[in-house]
Amino acid sequence: MCIRDRLDPALLRPGRFDKVVQVDMPDMKAREEILKVHARKVRMAQDVDLKVIAKTTPMFSGAELEALINEAALTAVAREKDSVDMECLEDARDKVRWGRQRKSRMMEDEEKKLTAYHEAGHAICSYHLPAVDKLHKVTIIPRGPAGGMTMLMPKKDVRLVNRQRVLAEITLGLGGRAAEEVFFDDMTSGASSDIQRATELARMMVCEWGMSERVGPVRYGITQRNVYLGADFVGRTEFSDETARIIDEEVQRIVSECYEKAKEIITEHREQTELIAEALMRFEVLDAEEVETLFREKSIEALARARGRKGEVGGSGQSGDSSQHTRHAQ
Repeated sequence: MCIRDRLDPALLRPGRFDKVVQVDMPDMKAREEILKVHARKVRMAQDVDLKVIAKTTPMFSGAELEALINEAALTAVAREKDSVDMECLEDARDKVRWGRQRKSRMMEDEEKKLTAYHEAGHAICSYHLPAVDKLHKVTIIPRGPAGGMTMLMPKKDVRLVNRQRVLAEITLGLGGRAAEEVFFDDMTSGASSDIQRATELARMMVCEWGMSERVGPVRYGITQRNVYLGADFVGRTEFSDETARIIDEEVQRIVSECYEKAKEIITEHREQTELIAEALMRFEVLDAEEVETLFREKSIEALARARGRKGEVGGSGQSGDSSQHTRHAQ
């Protein structure tokens, strides 16, 4: 809800304010330029690609981008590095978005396994759903409220989404819960935020975007009005109880069909899902290149050798074991 919606309508009458300026969040190109401005204040390594950071920071404000650069500089100093590299920048981005790593939280083996398969479910769905963005990184390192996360690499900022992409996003979001059922024949509370997001998207499809053939291209919302300045909004539905029942049925149908699709993908690519999960339990963080190596070599030991050749001890340049490293969140 924007601040304007909270104002008394008398303040918004003609003549009160001559201009209303709408300020949107920076797009991908603007984020890259903002990062460049703040990066001038610190020494950057030769391998730094701010375009990658700009792609993986959708909906970041200018202030958050500045905080990202500052945090990356602090991270580099703490690690006694001569300059800020991509590892510092990616760790800083994750910290700004999701919070600090919870190093004090030690996962039990069973919880770690469940989290690994949950995130592997998200990762495998992102890999085999052409309508969603490409996989960037998957991790089971607790950060903020998340027990793990799967991060995608957007090709560009998306302002308009079609029905196929929304359905793919819902399927991707339910991939974690689907993996729990496929591999453990059980369910955990770790998918609560995924289910909430999937339900919100499905309801928007039906009520806001006209993407349900049964309901049709009609907006079904709630009429809102504020009684007086500072009061909470009150509202009334614009549709009948029967229509509300149909909407609920459509939302449930969309979510259920996407969930079945997620289980289908995981079942069909069971071996790949297990490889990701086993690698996560060993290394805790995998980037897209390492997932490709897993699928190509079909061996965790081959991945370990590849990581060793990059000169990393117990992890990739963006990770490491739990003593060294600095969501779709579970």
